[in-house]
Amino acid sequence: MSPVAAPQSPPHRAPRSLRQLWERVSLYLPVLLMALLALGTWWLVRNAPKPQLPVADRPASHEPDYYMRDFSVKSFEADGRLGSELRGTLLKHYPDTDTLEVDQARMRSTGEDGRVLTARAHRALSNADGSEVQLFGQAQVVREPLAPPGGGAPTPRLEFAGEFLHAWVKEERVRSHQPVTLRRGSDTFTADSLEYDHLSQVLELRGRVRGSLAAPATR
Repeated sequence: MSPVAAPQSPPHRAPRSLRQLWERVSLYLPVLLMALLALGTWWLVRNAPKPQLPVADRPASHEPDYYMRDFSVKSFEADGRLGSELRGTLLKHYPDTDTLEVDQARMRSTGEDGRVLTARAHRALSNADGSEVQLFGQAQVVREPLAPPGGGAPTPRLEFAGEFLHAWVKEERVRSHQPVTLRRGSDTFTADSLEYDHLSQVLELRGRVRGSLAAPATR
């Protein structure tokens, strides 16, 4: 008897198996592509260089952005009257605080009533409009005499002197936490600290206070 041949697999089984495998893989292909896309995006974000901040968004450093040498700056009121003048040998502007630092500062301000206020020091630190000034080194603030509109005796000259003075020009206030000398007309006072408010007519001397009052003039 001749040997019996073993049965062979149907010729279409292998292609069918490959087709089933491909169908299964195709079900997960979108998920796999999304995972690869997310991984690539994460890698790009992590390794991309960080953009620089715009100039306007960068925090301002305490470095001067401009200088002025041997200068004179004048400010005029709305009616054209000279309001104030600032002079010095060197001016530095700091953008982070919008302040001015002036070497050998000389200031002059004229009020609405014509009263003249002057200030000087080796160094001054002022806000942008000059209404608040800190004076360092042989500081001096002087309010010149002024005759009242209706006549009569003028107000006496008033002078503050010391190594440090803090002045509010428009409010006519002067403060110092260091020794200061006050001269009003012919009278002289010294103190360890001072607080003066012209509008409220209040003068406060603290610490070791000494005074010298001149005798009234006789006719």
